[in-house]
Amino acid sequence: MPEISPANKRPPLTGSSKPSWGSRARYAELHCKTNFSFLQGASHPDELALRAAELEYAALAITDRNTLAGVVRAHSAAKQLNLKLLIGAEIDLVDAPSVVLWATDRASYGRLARLITCGRRQAPKGEFHLSFEELAAYSAGLLAGVLPYERTEAELSENSYLAPVAVHREGDAPAEPIPSGRRGLQASKAPQERRPPGFPDGFRLLTALARYRDVFGDRLYLLAELSKGPDDAGSLERLLDLSKRARVPLVAAGDVHYHARSRLALQDVLTAIRLGVSVAEAGEKLFPNAERYMKSPEEMAERFAAAPAALARTLEIAQRSTFSLDELRYEYPEELAPPGETPLAYLTRLTWSGARKRYGQGIPDKVRLLVEHELKLIAELHYEAYFLTVFDMVRFARRRGILCQGRGSAANSAVCYCLGVTAVDPDRMDLLFERFVSRERNEAPDIDVDFEHERREEVLQYLYDKYGRERAGMTAEVITYRPRSAVRDVGKALGLSLDRVDALAKCLEGHHRDQPLADRCRDALIDPKSFLGGRLIGLVGELVGFPRHLGQHVGGMVMTQGPLCELVPIENAAMENRTVIEWDKDDLDELGILKVDCLSLGMLTAIRKCFHLVKEHHGRQLTLASIPEGDSGVYDMIDRADTMGVFQIESRAQMSMLPRLRPREFYDLVIEVAIVRPGPIQGNMVHPYLRRRAGEEPITFPNDEIREVLKKTLGVPLFQEQAMRLAVVAAGFTPGEADQLRRAMGAWRRPGIIEQFRQKLLQGMRAKGLPEEFAEGVFRQIRGFGEYGFPESHAASFALLVYVSAWLKHYYPAAFAAALLNSQPMGFYAPAQLVRNAREHGVEVRPVDVNASGWDSTLEQGAMRL
Repeated sequence: MPEISPANKRPPLTGSSKPSWGSRARYAELHCKTNFSFLQGASHPDELALRAAELEYAALAITDRNTLAGVVRAHSAAKQLNLKLLIGAEIDLVDAPSVVLWATDRASYGRLARLITCGRRQAPKGEFHLSFEELAAYSAGLLAGVLPYERTEAELSENSYLAPVAVHREGDAPAEPIPSGRRGLQASKAPQERRPPGFPDGFRLLTALARYRDVFGDRLYLLAELSKGPDDAGSLERLLDLSKRARVPLVAAGDVHYHARSRLALQDVLTAIRLGVSVAEAGEKLFPNAERYMKSPEEMAERFAAAPAALARTLEIAQRSTFSLDELRYEYPEELAPPGETPLAYLTRLTWSGARKRYGQGIPDKVRLLVEHELKLIAELHYEAYFLTVFDMVRFARRRGILCQGRGSAANSAVCYCLGVTAVDPDRMDLLFERFVSRERNEAPDIDVDFEHERREEVLQYLYDKYGRERAGMTAEVITYRPRSAVRDVGKALGLSLDRVDALAKCLEGHHRDQPLADRCRDALIDPKSFLGGRLIGLVGELVGFPRHLGQHVGGMVMTQGPLCELVPIENAAMENRTVIEWDKDDLDELGILKVDCLSLGMLTAIRKCFHLVKEHHGRQLTLASIPEGDSGVYDMIDRADTMGVFQIESRAQMSMLPRLRPREFYDLVIEVAIVRPGPIQGNMVHPYLRRRAGEEPITFPNDEIREVLKKTLGVPLFQEQAMRLAVVAAGFTPGEADQLRRAMGAWRRPGIIEQFRQKLLQGMRAKGLPEEFAEGVFRQIRGFGEYGFPESHAASFALLVYVSAWLKHYYPAAFAAALLNSQPMGFYAPAQLVRNAREHGVEVRPVDVNASGWDSTLEQGAMRL
């Protein structure tokens, strides 16, 4: 038997950590998976937190498998419930038993995040590869609980370490296999070649525990998890013996996979989906019972009656783990300012220098006051480094000749206009900087930057190179189940034929949850009242909104001063040379971590190529900011809906709206961009606006407060910012609650989020005497915004590109048509349609010629050569 190091001195059980149950047992759950252990956990993080609070747990540990993807949502729920949350993860190793790790403080959390980053970065996307030596390198400060059993076949995916648990003294005859529940103790069914030749089964686990003990010392525990197998009492007895022999304290845990027994069926389906088989085919790979639910402290006390100290140690671990995600502090990169100059001083100098370039020495008083106000607010909230980060990114693009345009409330500020981030002149707009940069809400700025779609990757790689892979990463996108994908996966798992599943899925429309699935089942010849039909409907309802896997955000980048990988784990993306953090934009918002959206836009590619052709063939240098404003000929063309190829207003729906709206100035284009979207349409806001604009309906406001919010849109809410401000002035929301409402708008794929706000909105408006019809209309509009709402600030930036592209089409139709063809694929129309439209506008189109044509379409004496 190998030498085992003596136990280091352990802090005594004192206070709440003593096993003093009184009338109510005390317990902390230390091993709990959410549905961010993808296709394993069968409950949302907030469901688990709520159930833990109902059961009066002393603490709950979220320990998803090889990830921290679900901890922020659990943290948010736990804060509301005043529940102590432990942050941890279940870690698989290629050469040692799996272990549950818990962070005790900020430093150990950083090492846990680095450890997961290490395992993810040296494996393909979605996989994990980590050795014991790598674990040891990041172990300081972490508490560890070894899982003393082998994985079931259903749980083996990336790697495995088959660790038999039957313990024998040296020289004993080999034991018979010990039957039990699937995740309970069981003797190894592993092939003989996996066991060290000539040694009994227990030898490997004792050796592994000795290695763990050498690394973790008194921070090491042995987890005992009983799931009503055929010999729980014997299993616990053997674990107590193993704990004594290895000198590693035994601690109780629940191996929680779902918050309530009723989720067993869904967990079976998730297992079948993960394994690519039906539930019937999964057979013994499924859990044999529903015991992976959250049990009451009394149940756990009864289950571990023979080992009360194991239950008490759950409180000891909770007491030793003091870390909270609230301790995370985001630090902006600060190396962008020149040596000897503070970031604020550098930003101030750049802003005023840019203002003089934009306006000459005659900076308008309105702009001067805006700049002074915005710089003061930026300094107060310490956002100067963030604005410099955006400026540096845009400056790189401009130096490389990459056309870009900022948008968002902060992006459409006077500061960003002076920095060259946006070309929307604040003198033309009335966008309040405080809408999204507010001292009351202490909320992060909102800046998106669109780049040419063919060259956006150059900007992303610049950021990776500048900050390094440890300090920069792309935001994750949590890919969730929608009704159609849920029907497909659940149907296959329940054994429905592929043609029947396909027929049912095609009956569903996208992501809308309010579709009557029972009716759609009848359309697909599935009886919703049958056992199978009822089970299908119920499971699909539970699965919609569940995370399926992590993908890449369309362009959100997070850059930090210190190591980003100590803030959140980083993993490889499916795309080469991309790395992604494990949290999405809502998680980042919750923790106050800023991202910059580096987005791609095909129209910017076309505009830049058109600018090049105009300069080359007409000798005119154009920029987004230099296009002449208010051209009546351009607006006449727009009013005729002669807009094929024009940004945003070329769809059939937009073309039908243009003659009715008849834009004649820039703000009309802002309205046009925003109004033909599901948010205003579903909220029944479009026709009232058109009637009021045409003078067919009086413009009225319920009160003066609402007048201030809606006067620009004739009393009809059309923009996301208006919806938020209405919640404050019309329903009595606090700024913080309005912020929660904004987040809910972006979380429409998660069931029930928006509906939580319905009663509060309606009651608040009734209390202020507002008509019921108005209140319901506002809620419908807000719910619509949850899917496709458009902020006014974004609409303003897009409106600029609408006008620029329309101006180019009107004055340089040949160059514009060639640029569109050279930027394909993009837009609504095929190249042949664009060519025909160019001919209709008097452009001579010359055919492809092996002697005259280039790779791209070009101009020849005013004609377009394909």
